[in-house]
Amino acid sequence: MQPHERLTDAIRQANSSGKTALVPFITAGYPKTETFISQLRAIAAVGDVVEIGVPFSDPMADGMTIQRSSHMAIANGVSLRWILNQLDQHGADISTPLVFMSYLNPLLAFGYEELAKRASKAGVCGFIVPDLPYEECAELRVTLEAQGIALIQLVTPATPPERLKLLTSASGGFVYAVTITGITGGGLPSDLADYLDRVSAVSPLPVCAGFGIRRAEDVSKVGQHAAGAIVGSALVEVLEAGGDPATYLRSLRPE
Repeated sequence: MQPHERLTDAIRQANSSGKTALVPFITAGYPKTETFISQLRAIAAVGDVVEIGVPFSDPMADGMTIQRSSHMAIANGVSLRWILNQLDQHGADISTPLVFMSYLNPLLAFGYEELAKRASKAGVCGFIVPDLPYEECAELRVTLEAQGIALIQLVTPATPPERLKLLTSASGGFVYAVTITGITGGGLPSDLADYLDRVSAVSPLPVCAGFGIRRAEDVSKVGQHAAGAIVGSALVEVLEAGGDPATYLRSLRPE
């Protein structure tokens, strides 16, 4: 099975068992570099896919919580190469599909060819690049696809119908439906159902919704109209407070 297929399969397996797929997000190396792998293992044991944030100095799509975590991770010495090295050395027992969320600059600085090869070796199944528009993504997409790795496209409530069809057909693994026209950390909008229904109706891939998902009722609401729920700022806050991430994630989707 190709890496991008592992993403799709993990989400569909959760759905087939009657669950909304959970896609937890963590900022790599936050709050401490030495706990990154142990936290990743704990989160991967509950999540269906895990999104790993690559710290960046100007995370424009993120609210204050993830901005803060990103800046502190950079201060801790975390880089894209550090994350890949950690996964190479300690991540062999993590079977849950992994996705990297990164802004474009770290990927460009690393080099696409080396990035794709290293990511494949480290078990990374997909990339989310919020500041890379579709019209400029061909080089990265082709390079990742050569290793079977997905470039996941983002859509928003403001995406016009024709562009929605284009982005959902061009995505790999799953489609990331941003729930709001803003930054991470807010709440869910009142017209969420109509929006997610529109995206799901045209997408050939599972649709996972992110931004503003904090509680079990949010996951339940999203799950009625999409395949998966992405949980970011709320989980980072749990880690920041020294809480148990697995316990928190289990509370979002009671058995």
